[in-house]
Amino acid sequence: MKTLSQETPSTQAKLTQNSRIIKTIIAAILDKKGEEIISLNLKKIPEAIADYFIVCEASNPNLLKAIADNIEKEVLEKCGEKPFKFEGKQGEKWILVDYVDVVVHCMMTDTRAFYNLEELWQDAEMKEHN
Repeated sequence: MKTLSQETPSTQAKLTQNSRIIKTIIAAILDKKGEEIISLNLKKIPEAIADYFIVCEASNPNLLKAIADNIEKEVLEKCGEKPFKFEGKQGEKWILVDYVDVVVHCMMTDTRAFYNLEELWQDAEMKEHN
């Protein structure tokens, strides 16, 4: 494992950009009254498809869509990044906003309880953002 001093400039830039994206996403969720926000650091899990997951919930489908739309808008404005994928936009239970290294799961409360991503990725470092 590389220490901070051993990381290349491109790795440092990626870490800095990921940090900016994560902060922007969390602020965008809070701005639209998203609830139960957590981030999961998946970097030490070899099977993980991303470095970070951010999970939040909403109490109704309109709020769910507003949160996801605000994430997309704010990350584009503040970080200059468009999502690689935006899935579930028409759905009413789970919207996924994928920035490759950072993946956001916006879920209805019952859907989140059913899939329980926190338990599935229990080896990840978890941080609450409420």
